[in-house]
Amino acid sequence: MPAGYELPIMFDELREKNVEALKMLNSVVLPVRTPDQVIKDCMKYPNLTHMAYHNDVLVGAVAARCEMQSSGIPRVYIATLAVLAPYRGYGIGRRLLAQCLAGVTDETLKELVVHVQEGNDDAIRFYKAAGFEVKEIVQDYYKNLTPCNALLLHKRLRE
Repeated sequence: MPAGYELPIMFDELREKNVEALKMLNSVVLPVRTPDQVIKDCMKYPNLTHMAYHNDVLVGAVAARCEMQSSGIPRVYIATLAVLAPYRGYGIGRRLLAQCLAGVTDETLKELVVHVQEGNDDAIRFYKAAGFEVKEIVQDYYKNLTPCNALLLHKRLRE
């Protein structure tokens, strides 16, 4: 397919009927298991959490939630963003991120953040292309992975 070709995608929200599909997608794509409680928390934010289907097949998803920082300032946290390997390069991840960003309507939410494993150059490039910057390196974030450090990437949503 030509460079820049975008596959037709249908979006849906995360609901009880497709939560197991999200867990399966994440288990295939991501190096760590997403805790059930994190997924439940993300289900409370249907404007931030989206499933991407191509020809009725789940090919990607973003799961995000609002959380309060220790400073008392709320932010959006991307818990997972995953696209099946054969479907990468067709703009699905970018469109999932755009769907999530479009759902951030609360003016008090000024920042979007995500942890990415140090050394995951593809993910780091993806987020930097979307306007994210490295906020900090979190030592020993991943207990059972090598490298174990994570980059906390952030994107300013508004001043």
